[in-house]
Amino acid sequence: MADSFHIVEGELWVEDHSITYIGAASKKASHLAEHIVWDREIDACKNLLMPGFKNAHTHSGMTFLRSYADDLPLLDWLKYQVFPMEAKLKPEYIYDFSKLAIMEYLTSGITANFDMYLSPEPIAKASVDCGFRTVIVGAMNNFTQSVEEMEEYYNTYNHYHQLISYQLGFHAEYTTNRERLEGVASLAKKYKAPVYTHNSESKSEVQGCIERYGMTPTAFLNSLGMFEYGGGGYHCIHMTDEDMNIFKEHGMSVVTNPGSNVKLASGIAPLAAMQQMGINIAIGTDGPASNNCLDMFREMFLATGLQKLSLMDASAMDGNDVLYMATVGGAKAMCLNTCDTLEVDKAADIIMLDLNQPNMRPIHNITKNIVYSGSKQNVKMTMVNGKILYEDGKFDIGTEPAALYERIESIVNEMKK
Repeated sequence: MADSFHIVEGELWVEDHSITYIGAASKKASHLAEHIVWDREIDACKNLLMPGFKNAHTHSGMTFLRSYADDLPLLDWLKYQVFPMEAKLKPEYIYDFSKLAIMEYLTSGITANFDMYLSPEPIAKASVDCGFRTVIVGAMNNFTQSVEEMEEYYNTYNHYHQLISYQLGFHAEYTTNRERLEGVASLAKKYKAPVYTHNSESKSEVQGCIERYGMTPTAFLNSLGMFEYGGGGYHCIHMTDEDMNIFKEHGMSVVTNPGSNVKLASGIAPLAAMQQMGINIAIGTDGPASNNCLDMFREMFLATGLQKLSLMDASAMDGNDVLYMATVGGAKAMCLNTCDTLEVDKAADIIMLDLNQPNMRPIHNITKNIVYSGSKQNVKMTMVNGKILYEDGKFDIGTEPAALYERIESIVNEMKK
């Protein structure tokens, strides 16, 4: 996916954490390979190797709320169901809940996530212990974290582990007062860093900001100097032309979450218009409380299908473009510049998709098969940073699934008391 969708038959070598060779199984390659003691040689059996999916907006620790607060409008869902349960959370709970999410990411071919939740330490620890790649984003609002804590997190988690990085962010304009927002903007300028937030997810959110400040959330935040060094917005459904021009001008990314947006009846983001403007688009599942499935295949299908439906144009949002969003577009949004494509010296964040399944035959067009008929059943292997964490239905993350499931059920039952 470096330049276009180019599929070749050949070999790919991984040494330590990186790709060291990719190309034909030539005599020269065979000669070089003779001098390497391989831990393992895998016959892919004409299956497909590709860059892993990047889940560009998640709340991993919310797995405990899966199917707990369904069939409610967004604001009621937050105020009456989510926030009261979250008040009972402990760091050790977030650690286990995040591990559960990581397991689900791996089954969907996701090799990195962009995680926003209450406490960064258990998120980082869960990811490192599992061998998973996570970009943590600030979750500050009026009730949790502070500008000072965010600066501490920024300096801590960008030097924590090679699998962990941190970006500035806050929950949303409507949950964060102006003083705190100005503090975030100051941090962005100090560190020349991008900023990320939930943006224009609902009509009421946009209208509320207009009533408070006379501007849309995007325009207001931009007026504070928030996006001088880029960043991005999650959801970005109810966007004006001015909003989209701000995103384009500042090189910002839109992270669409179609599954969550459909379930919460928030609306359909104008992805086709954004794409035509040259705005980078990434895809996220959102959290398991609002989706409830952490499945990139479902998100890809919805991303293209909803554009076709809303525009009444079956040619809108080509499947190849959506596959790009789920991989390279996500890596760009998450500042994972070494994890985007299959190239020598890039990180070995690789998945193998099983093409020897009925939903992948006949093979007229592999990339369209992935977007329009692919599913989790096709994820045969997920490798992160050169280590296979999931293969043929089995996990290698340092945790026994059955023990984790039992522990989580016990925690949730305690929280419900």
